[in-house]
Amino acid sequence: MSSVLVLNGPNLNLLGTRQPEVYGSVTLADVEGMCIAHGNSLGLKVNCLQSNHEGVMIDAIHNAKGTHQGIVLNAGAYTHTSVALMDAIASVELPVVEVHLSNIHAREAFRHKSYIAPVALGQIAGFGSQGYVLALDALAAQFAT
Repeated sequence: MSSVLVLNGPNLNLLGTRQPEVYGSVTLADVEGMCIAHGNSLGLKVNCLQSNHEGVMIDAIHNAKGTHQGIVLNAGAYTHTSVALMDAIASVELPVVEVHLSNIHAREAFRHKSYIAPVALGQIAGFGSQGYVLALDALAAQFAT
């Protein structure tokens, strides 16, 4: 059974209460439960982690090598600022699907740049929590090839 890390970054612990007009009313616990259930239906073991700290996220990416076969990553604001996360992803050579609840390309100009995209398998943005399901589907298809 393939294993996937679902890694969420800063402020995602506040889902459901933080700017629901942008991010919706679904909580992080809802997202994690949905990921685990959908992963099970795809034959994937899903482990979830959220951190507001860049270093913890980098450690999780490093630790994923040899433990997980892929990563679903919502790096939050670190998407637009973190060369360190980009380097960590490149260093582990695992397929990563970048996820954003909102359409980052339809928001403020600073959100249009992703440091994650150049080292990711792909990016899913603007579909709310359904983006995580799509990301798991993409990884499952990648594992099947």
